[in-house]
Amino acid sequence: MNSLPANPAPKIAPEHAARCIFLPYADADAWAAAAGGAIGAALQLALASHGRALLLVSGGSTPAPVLGVLARLPLPWPKISIGLVDERVTEDSAGRNDALTRRTLLDQGAQAAIFHPLLTDATLDAEVAARAASAWLDAIGIPPSAVILGMGDDTHTASLFPGSHDLAAALTTARPYVAIDATGCAVAGAYPQRVSLTPAGLAPARKRVLLLRGQDKLAAFQHALVVGDAHMAPVCVACDTPGATLEVYWAP
Repeated sequence: MNSLPANPAPKIAPEHAARCIFLPYADADAWAAAAGGAIGAALQLALASHGRALLLVSGGSTPAPVLGVLARLPLPWPKISIGLVDERVTEDSAGRNDALTRRTLLDQGAQAAIFHPLLTDATLDAEVAARAASAWLDAIGIPPSAVILGMGDDTHTASLFPGSHDLAAALTTARPYVAIDATGCAVAGAYPQRVSLTPAGLAPARKRVLLLRGQDKLAAFQHALVVGDAHMAPVCVACDTPGATLEVYWAP
């Protein structure tokens, strides 16, 4: 049996503790298997209830092993719709989350799923894409069965970046998706124009999962929950938004 690292659990302020389940694993394989299995179980539950399921996926390198596990599960993929938590608005397809999702999930065994990217070649305007995404999520008719979130070193989640001048509006809007201009936010890099899920879009989700790897991310998450303010540490929306309890899967 693999041993867990010493003292892996973060110190969580009491007001956050009831909204957060911390699930540490000793290695990446166990972490990916546990998270992928839990997400798959959430999709199965939705299928049993609604006859279909909806999964929202984050980009970045961290989710890739979990998505690989999920793709290999014997799920009825034609009954499962997959959307994105956020997207970089760029013509550079290699830099977009839809391309990453195809490589790490669809092409690994989930080809038959119904994939809904946030951008099309005809829609490279963040506001137009956000409105279309909000309309799609409203029209699909079921709540997200599971939402997979990540977190950057700056404590951003989705494309909700600390310091973005759109952040305050994004945190309070009733729209599920909004356009984000992250100009000046270093972590946004070469892709400051974004489309992002909002707390309003996250709230109905039946399961919300935050995937973290490494001591630095653990420390950043702990700091965010001590700060306790989504304007300064946007990942706070993952546990503070009313709805499902946040499940935090972590491995070194």
